[in-house]
Amino acid sequence: MALFGNKSEGGLMDVIRCDEQEYLVWKWRPKGATLNDNKRENSIRWGSSLRVKEGEVAIFVYKQKDGTTQDFIIGAYDSTIKTANFPILANIVGSAFGGNSPFQAEIYFINLSGNIQIKFGIPFFDVFDPRFLDFGVPTTARGSITFNITDYKEFIKLHRLINFELEDFKTQIKDAVTKYVKGIITNIPSEKGIPVLQLERKILEINDLIQPKIKDVLENDFGVNLKRFDLATIEFDKESKNYDELRRVTANLQTTKLEAELGIELKDKTMQVEGKNMSVYQLDKQSEVLKTAAENLGQMSNVNLGGGAGLNPAGLMMGMGIGGAMGNQMGGMMNNINNNVPPPPPVIAYHISLNGQQSGPFTIEQLKQHTQSGQFTKNHHVWKEGMTGWELATNIQEVATVFSVMPPPPPPPATI
Repeated sequence: MALFGNKSEGGLMDVIRCDEQEYLVWKWRPKGATLNDNKRENSIRWGSSLRVKEGEVAIFVYKQKDGTTQDFIIGAYDSTIKTANFPILANIVGSAFGGNSPFQAEIYFINLSGNIQIKFGIPFFDVFDPRFLDFGVPTTARGSITFNITDYKEFIKLHRLINFELEDFKTQIKDAVTKYVKGIITNIPSEKGIPVLQLERKILEINDLIQPKIKDVLENDFGVNLKRFDLATIEFDKESKNYDELRRVTANLQTTKLEAELGIELKDKTMQVEGKNMSVYQLDKQSEVLKTAAENLGQMSNVNLGGGAGLNPAGLMMGMGIGGAMGNQMGGMMNNINNNVPPPPPVIAYHISLNGQQSGPFTIEQLKQHTQSGQFTKNHHVWKEGMTGWELATNIQEVATVFSVMPPPPPPPATI
C-alpha cells in the first residue's frame, strides 16, 4: 500500500510552486483548499513535487506538540518531496499520521530577489529656527524607500507568516519612515546649525543624515534590508505668515551682518593706509610749522642798515638756536621715515671654482654675463653661504637657469 495513497483527501499529487509575479511572502495552498479549512489547506501529499525558483526560499512549517519546527529549501530546486531533503519530515512521515493521511505543513514562499518600493509624503509640520523661535515654518517632505529581504530567518522571527499581507506591512514601514524623517528634519536646525530656510538647498546632506537611521529601523524592527533611501523634496508652505516673517527677519539679520563686516573691512583698510602714510603725513605737517617758524626767524634776525636800526644780535642768536633745533627735528623725522622702509632683499651670490681656481662671489646676473662670454660653463662648481660643499653648477636649479638663456653662437662674418 502506497504511503498517503487515499485519493479522497487531495486527489493527484500536488506541484508546490509560486507563480506570483510580485510578492514578498506568499502562502501555498492545494487546489480546492479554502482559508477556513486549515486541515485541507495544509495537507501535503507525500511524493508531491516542489519547485523553488532562483531568488526564492520555500519554508515548510510543521506544528508539533513541542512547538513549531521549520525546513528551508533555497532555490533553485525542482524535485519530489523526500525525507532526505527534509530532515524534520523524516520524523513525521509514517509516525504522526500512521500513513493514513497527508502530512500537515504550512508552506510559504519568500521573495529574496524582488525589491519593494514605498513612496512617502509627510503632511505639513512646523520647523523652528533656533534663532527665531517665534516663527514655526510649515514644512513637508516627500521621497521613497526601496527594500528587500536578505536574512529570511530573521524576518520570520519578527513576523507571523500566516495571513501576511504585503500592503499592511508596507503601511507599517511607511509610518515608521514618516516618523523618523519628520523627527530628524525638525531637529536639524538646532543640532546641525542649518538655518530653516536653507533646508531646501541642503537636501543631499539631510538625505545622508536620515538614511543610516532608517536602515537601522528596517533591519532591527522589520527584518528587511534598506537598498535605497531617496529624499526627493523638502518644501515650505510659502503662503504661511510665519514663512514671510522668518524671511523678513533673516534678511534684516543678513543685511546687518554684511554692513558690519563691510564697516570692519573698510576700517582695517583705512588704518592700513593711514599707517603707511603716517610718517609722510607727519613730516608734511611739521614742515609747514617749521616753514612758518623760519619766516618768523627771518624777521627776528633782520639786519636793517637803513634808518639807523642796525643789527639785532639777540634776534640773530635766537634764530640760530631755534633753526638748529628745527634742523635736528627735520633730520629725526627723515630718519624715522627711512627706518620704516623695509630693507632690500639679500643679494644671493655664488663663488665659482674650476680646476682649483676659485673666484667670486658673483650674483646670478653676473653669472649670466660670464656665461655669455664663456667665462662660466657647466663644468664649474659653485658654492654659496649655507651650502655644505661645492656642487656642479647644473645641479643647483637656480644656477642652472643661466645656461638656458645663453644666446646662440654669432653668425659667421659676411663675405664680400
